[in-house]
Amino acid sequence: MPVNVVADFPFNDLELNSYTGAFKMTVCPVLENSVRVILSCLSFDAYFQETVNERREEQYRIRRCKVYFYPEDDTIQVVEPRLADTGIPQGTIIRRHRIAKPPPEDHLFYTVDDFNVGNEFTAYGKKFRLVSCDPFTANFLRKLGVRLGEPEPIPDDPYMVHRKAVESMQPLRPYERIDKLRQFLDHDRHVLRFFCFWDDTESLYGDPREMVLHYFLADDTIEIREVIPANSGRDSAPCFLRRQKLPRGVPQIPLPGTITDRTLLNVFGHPQRGGRYILDSLKIGAYKEDIYTDRDLTIGASLNVYGRKFLLCDCDEFTKEYYRVKYGLTDFTPVKPNIPETRIPVVRENPPYNGWGSEEDSLANCKSLIPVAPKADFMKFMTKDKQGLESFILRFYAQLITDIPVDKDRVFVINCFLSDDTFSVYEPPRRNSGFKGGLFLERGRVKKPNAERFGVDPPDYYSPSDLYVGAEVIFNSFKFLVLDADEYAYKYMEEHSAEFPYSNIKKIHDKLRPFVKERCEELNAFGKNQDPDETGTFGFQQLECLIYQLTGPQHALNKQELLTLGRYHADRPLTEIQHGTLLGLVQQALRRHAFEDFGSLLQVCRRADPEKTGEIEREVLRRICKSNRVPVPDDMLDTLMDFSSTQSGTIRYEPFINQLNWRCEHVGAVPTVPCDYTGNLEVDWLPTTKGESPKSLGPSYIPQSEKIGRVRYQSLFDELCGVDNRCS
Repeated sequence: MPVNVVADFPFNDLELNSYTGAFKMTVCPVLENSVRVILSCLSFDAYFQETVNERREEQYRIRRCKVYFYPEDDTIQVVEPRLADTGIPQGTIIRRHRIAKPPPEDHLFYTVDDFNVGNEFTAYGKKFRLVSCDPFTANFLRKLGVRLGEPEPIPDDPYMVHRKAVESMQPLRPYERIDKLRQFLDHDRHVLRFFCFWDDTESLYGDPREMVLHYFLADDTIEIREVIPANSGRDSAPCFLRRQKLPRGVPQIPLPGTITDRTLLNVFGHPQRGGRYILDSLKIGAYKEDIYTDRDLTIGASLNVYGRKFLLCDCDEFTKEYYRVKYGLTDFTPVKPNIPETRIPVVRENPPYNGWGSEEDSLANCKSLIPVAPKADFMKFMTKDKQGLESFILRFYAQLITDIPVDKDRVFVINCFLSDDTFSVYEPPRRNSGFKGGLFLERGRVKKPNAERFGVDPPDYYSPSDLYVGAEVIFNSFKFLVLDADEYAYKYMEEHSAEFPYSNIKKIHDKLRPFVKERCEELNAFGKNQDPDETGTFGFQQLECLIYQLTGPQHALNKQELLTLGRYHADRPLTEIQHGTLLGLVQQALRRHAFEDFGSLLQVCRRADPEKTGEIEREVLRRICKSNRVPVPDDMLDTLMDFSSTQSGTIRYEPFINQLNWRCEHVGAVPTVPCDYTGNLEVDWLPTTKGESPKSLGPSYIPQSEKIGRVRYQSLFDELCGVDNRCS
């Protein structure tokens, strides 16, 4: 359409859009209908009949096609859908152009009035009959006032009917299943594993042999590998039976041409001269390969592996789950083969210690031609090495037992390292004692006394369970009496009472119950005599007297068990510290060490928070404080983080660091609390090998019996006598 013609169409007034500030131009209905006509295309289903001469199978053909009519310029296009193996040109039969009507109206062209369902039109000698149309075409013609005809079926093509009849006699599937891609994709790397047994004792120099059978689900193949024991005299072959399909019996060698994908019957004539062949759809001449499949492999089944009888004894968990899901099997009881016990167990004798290095080092060198270091318990090292505030070091307060008068008053701190069961002994320096103090025994494993020096058996070493209050240990001919331990050692032994039986409160109660049968009145009288004020408690010394009265000297508990019993029933009031008091102590420690680098702390915390949430984990904040050398004790820092932690366990680092700034957020010191206060005076977190002694075992040492103080005897009586037989 020319441009100047469009300008002649009338438009409505311009409307201003209040949101965009642009004018909206509305086209009149005349122009809108013209645009719809330009963009429309009418589609009809049609066919035409074509005559075929001198052919027995057909005399005519019915050819289906699509007729497209374009109303904008009255052009017509005819397209025939392409069919396979037709031998005739298909596709666009008539290109798009205007087509004249047949004579005597050849001066006129086909228009939209000539197209309707049921009409015919002739083009280039072919008569096309319109049988149906699409919904758009039907709607378009109805708007033009045309009454649509009824849709008609397209007649069958005789040649296509004959062609389908010939194809129906051909097999619709291959003779054998060739494509196994689906099985490969579903079961690739899925292998069934069976533990089997082959009894070869009947043959000359034969013996029972253990095998492992692998069944590959991807292609139904089997592989067998042999489990070769040590010193069996057999070569370590990589595979007993290579991966293949395992036949049930011994197969015969097939003749050439027997194994084929398809079998041809009644072949006659030359292929290039119209020869004929028929596929064997009944599979009469098929070669059947009888092989083992997954349904034949069950626990207790016997397999014939080329004349060898294999017994399936057990399978792995994946195989059990496979048979449980696919076949519904539930019984996977292993089968134990009848193996005659002909093997003599080899008893290895270790060579005696030669004096070079430690016993473990010497033994490791004797087992290998190349000197190697002895293997350490790596898992024990990873689980019981220092982790944050957990030091995994038990400290005991001990006294030297000797006849030398000068050494009788010497006291030591025994450090027990749980990561490798090593010990170190440290002597705290004491003024005017005549001894300098310091490290008394380097860290290392300590042998028990009376061990053979150059023996064959490995020596016995002291373990952490050998140290308890009241025990006597001999370290390198020095005899020590364990007097006490720090709070961390007591807590660790009580939490791991399975390793430390003298700290097991359940065993202590069970040991005392036989002595208190029918003696509840005696216990009640003892409690009233020792508690005249009726506070429900008495001292730890009274507890010792009570235990000795009940059990006697020969059955008395040792010192460690008495302390464990007293700690369990101790009357300890809860002690709490206010947040302001703790913050004042922290600022006092920072001011004493002149620490003012709070800006660097804040920058490091922001780098550790890439998402800018303002919160970081506790361990990350503790690591940042330690790396920046914040002079605050670990237990005090941990307690302060408890006050500042959120519900999710994270800490908002900006308020936490700002409250530490003693210049901007000053908190007055509390005179009633000592300046060296820490939240847990009894626990020594850091390991000690050299330098000052721990605070809990230092000059201000207080025995554990005094720390226990008062004991709640009523709870003790309830544990021993029972709540129903409570002494009242």
